[in-house]
Formats: sequence, C-alpha cells, structure tokens
Amino acid sequence: MRSNKEVRDDIIEKLTTVVDPELNIDIVNLGLIYNVDLDEDGICLVEMTLTTMGCPLTNILADMVTRALRDIPEIKNVDVEFVWEPMWTTDRLSRYAKLALGIH
Repeated sequence: MRSNKEVRDDIIEKLTTVVDPELNIDIVNLGLIYNVDLDEDGICLVEMTLTTMGCPLTNILADMVTRALRDIPEIKNVDVEFVWEPMWTTDRLSRYAKLALGIH
C-alpha cells in the first residue's frame, strides 16, 4: 500500500501531463492547481482555476484532468472544481512557465 505522499506525488506528476491548449504549458506549472484531496472512498477532488474567468476550455480541461488521473489505482472518481479565489495571477507561474512565456 502506498503512502498518502506517494499517491499525492503521483497525482501531481499526472497533472503535469495536462497541457493548456492555448498556452502549451501544463496546468501545474501554470499554477492553476490550487488543491488536491483524495478521501478514503477514492474520490479525488481537484480544485483549480483558469487564467481568465469565462475561459472556454473549462469542460475540456476538466475532462483532461479526469483522464490523466484515471490510471491511479487509489482513485475511484475525479471531481474537478473550478475556483476563482484567490484570483490567478502570473505570480503563480513556475520558473519554467515564466521562461517559456517570456515573463521576467
């Protein structure tokens, strides 16, 4: 049986495979993931945001997140919740994302 940390690390690693189709950078490095929680029943809650409110990619990204996590054996179901507070800013970008987007 894997530890909570191992499962969480696996979840984050899988989320790095979800690439924002507009920015071509993964959602983890974009700082879009606010929280990940896995309960005892195997329900994984992913709280995330988008770079702009009203982004047309909401359903597409939620589906991509669900597909990315489906191979993790501890996860029975994925619930993606979009949150708008705190508001996303470029301060949430990783160093990698800032370099890729030309932000200094």
